[in-house]
Amino acid sequence: MAEAERIIGTPDSPEGSGAEPEQSSSADSGAGGHESADARPRGKRRIAVLFAVAAFAYVLDLISKMIVVAKLEHHPPIEIIGDWLKFEAIRNAGAAFGFGEAFTVIFTMIAAAVIVVIARLARKLYSLPWAIALGLLLGGALGNLTDRIFRSPGVFEGAVVDFIAPKHFAVFNLADSAIVCGGILIVLLSFKGLDPDGTVHKD
Repeated sequence: MAEAERIIGTPDSPEGSGAEPEQSSSADSGAGGHESADARPRGKRRIAVLFAVAAFAYVLDLISKMIVVAKLEHHPPIEIIGDWLKFEAIRNAGAAFGFGEAFTVIFTMIAAAVIVVIARLARKLYSLPWAIALGLLLGGALGNLTDRIFRSPGVFEGAVVDFIAPKHFAVFNLADSAIVCGGILIVLLSFKGLDPDGTVHKD
């Protein structure tokens, strides 16, 4: 949790966020008050983007899994691009892309921790790209966590529904895709020096 806070940053203080220190004069204080008032709605817009992206990714994943379970499970795979891409319903007790099936409960706890960290630190966001990236992570984690909780064989041990089956690759779902895309975006933003609070730094 502490490592996640270090990455996201704590822009609550002027020094942490890169903001200029407040001036002692009343005129400057008034200007600072206007800047703070402008910053608050800007931050709220980023939070709205985060949760909107998360909700979209979550709902899309949930609907796709419902369709797969109802129409594809216990049926032959559907070829999308010959044998290069198929839709094939499987139940995955492991992590993303079918790895680590012996650690289902651990992966469930990790997903829950990711959700808690993102929700806790969302109010610190002032960067639109970071809001999109964290929204993808949040939506994907929620999608697979829902399977862990509500699907068989039991609570926190449920098998995730996977159905996207490229040739010579593991079967995955839309939640996995959202998590991977969010992770890639975070790596790119970090290389560019863009922090979650909107500041840009150069090493």
